[in-house]
Formats: sequence, structure tokens, C-alpha cells
Amino acid sequence: MELTPDTIVYWQAGWCRLNATIVHTWLVMALLGLTAILVRRDMARHQGAPRGWHNVLEAVVLYIRDEIHAVTDNRPSPWLLPLLGGLFLFVALSNALSPVPGFKPPTGSLSTTAALALVVFLAVPVHGISRTGLRGWLRGYLRPTPLMLPFNVIGELSRTLALAVRLFGNIMSGNMIAAILLLIAPIFVPVLMQLLGLLTGMVHAYIFAVLALVYVAAAAETDDQRHNKEQRT
Repeated sequence: MELTPDTIVYWQAGWCRLNATIVHTWLVMALLGLTAILVRRDMARHQGAPRGWHNVLEAVVLYIRDEIHAVTDNRPSPWLLPLLGGLFLFVALSNALSPVPGFKPPTGSLSTTAALALVVFLAVPVHGISRTGLRGWLRGYLRPTPLMLPFNVIGELSRTLALAVRLFGNIMSGNMIAAILLLIAPIFVPVLMQLLGLLTGMVHAYIFAVLALVYVAAAAETDDQRHNKEQRT
């Protein structure tokens, strides 16, 4: 039983290794890209009128947009919607394909979840500087006193690590439980677990996207917005 798709190697030449994590990540990216192309082409053919899967995708986009506006008090950056939408769809599709025989979700690899968390980590200063300026973003690390600077930096790094480890741990533990139940009761229980895994996979994708949104939005909060939140709480 493989705990991570990193251990499944399809091809290797010296230090260059092609494992299941890379191959299945490319597969998920190709499916997302192909879906986007087909939907765009079909919408152009029908003058943009949503129908079928268009309605589902439009509902997802609108829901993510509403979540962004609910969390951010100011006008969000224009790239925030495609960033969070891309993270959510990638994690959701990776988890949804886990019941497919031979497919190993790349989110079960710490390298993949760390890369996704690194994207969020880099998006935090980009969004913060674009909204509050370089001085305003750097001043956030000195709140409430300059003595908190090292602790705020450590907190920034630790929450990025937690974002990666949380998703990796949830997916890996789900795969382990499904594999154990497959050995114990190979008929009915694994089917129920796969259905439950699909549901929890969507939940994990949602939690990852929401946490990423909260981290990015917090970097753009001004002093007045923090003061208003403290008064409401």
C-alpha cells in the first residue's frame, strides 16, 4: 500500500524521475484546461447562454466570488477570483478522481500540497502590497508592537506549513482507511467509503480555498478595518 504517489515511479533516468504525482497532476491540469476550452467554445456557439454544465460552473464561480466579497471589506484584486477558483477546482477534481482505478490523487503528496501552499504564501504579499502599499503591508508585521515582528513572521510561515500538512494529512488518511477497509470487507464498505470520500474531498477543497482566501485577505486589511472588526467582536 503506497502512502503517497511519490513512491510510484513510472520512469527514471539518473536524478530525473517521473512519478505518479507529476503524471496525475498533469492529467488533472489537462482535464481542467480541456473543460475550459470546451465550455468556452460551446458558450460562444450559443451566444453565451448558460446551459447544462455551464450552469454548474457559473454557480461555482459566483459562489467563489460571493465568498471573496464576504471576506474582503474592500474591492478584491482582479486575479483573486481565478487564483482561488483554480486552487479549489484543482483540489476538488484531484479528490473526485480518487475512485478511478489506477489514479492516485496528487493532493496525497506533500510536495503538491506544499506547492499549493507556497502559491498562497506568495499571493499574500502581492495582494497586501497592491491594496495597502508596501509600507502599509510591512507595518502589519509590527502590530500591535514592534516586539511582535518575529512572532508575526513565524506565524506567517507556520500557517503556510499548516495549510500544506492539513490537506496532505486528510487525503493520505482517507486513502489509508479505504485501503484497510478494502482488505477487511472488500464488497460493500469500500463503496460507501468511496462515496464518503467524494464528499469529504469536496469539503477539503472548500476548506483549503477558504483558508487561502482568509490568509490573503488578512494581508490587505487596513488599520480602520481591523479596528471595526475588533469592535464587532
